[in-house]
Amino acid sequence: MAGTNSTRRPPKTDAANGLDAHAPVIILIEPQLGENIGMAARAMLNCGLSSMRLVKPVHPWPNEHAIKPSAGAQVVLDGITVHEDTAAAIGDLSRIYATTTRDRDMTKPVMTPRAAAADMRREITEGGRPGVIFGREAWGLNNDDVSLSDVLVSAPLNPGFSSLNLAQAVLLVGYEWLMASDQTPAIDNRLSADTRPADKAELIGMFEHLEAELDDCGFLRPPEKRPTMIRNIRNMFQRAGLTEQEVRTFRGVISGLVRTHERKRD
Repeated sequence: MAGTNSTRRPPKTDAANGLDAHAPVIILIEPQLGENIGMAARAMLNCGLSSMRLVKPVHPWPNEHAIKPSAGAQVVLDGITVHEDTAAAIGDLSRIYATTTRDRDMTKPVMTPRAAAADMRREITEGGRPGVIFGREAWGLNNDDVSLSDVLVSAPLNPGFSSLNLAQAVLLVGYEWLMASDQTPAIDNRLSADTRPADKAELIGMFEHLEAELDDCGFLRPPEKRPTMIRNIRNMFQRAGLTEQEVRTFRGVISGLVRTHERKRD
């Protein structure tokens, strides 16, 4: 590609490692510190992104200061290409998203990271390749960079303090990209492999065991309140979603308390 002086070849993406060959390209404009490049690479790999391009980094690339902060995201670092200007970095891409927190007074759609992620996926479905540009750590993108974009991406952060560091901004966009196709349940009530949900017979057996001992100790009084008290107790345990192991454990607790009480009484 014209304007590229990298001697490294982009990595082949690997679905087994959670990498998507069609995922957006992350483009950092004049990044100042190798550490920030490394942390951005780490954020990218967290989200299944692996293609990073640098435009005129302040310090020469490769930069040894990026390695440790990347926390092992070497596949991203190894594939980085360096470009002379923004136009060269985005030349093969079909749709560009510019991250910004400032009103640029330009006629462009403004999307949240979540909306932009969905838009990027539509672009890929239609055969395109999107890219996201991030500006300098100190002051972000300049208007010339923004003018090359199709969409502005602005996160709805605290209006009194919306400053993000470079890696945070990359993670925010990357996470929404990942979530746009993620099927992870919002709540996962995962059970241990050696147990299962208690069935109704086991629960009823526990209820009757407990109620018998509560009758014996005089807890379920007066008699006219007993049915309501029993229903309340049963409802409480029903909400708990007990496993069969927990039912057995609780019945053991009941038996242990009864034995202790009987020894003390004797």
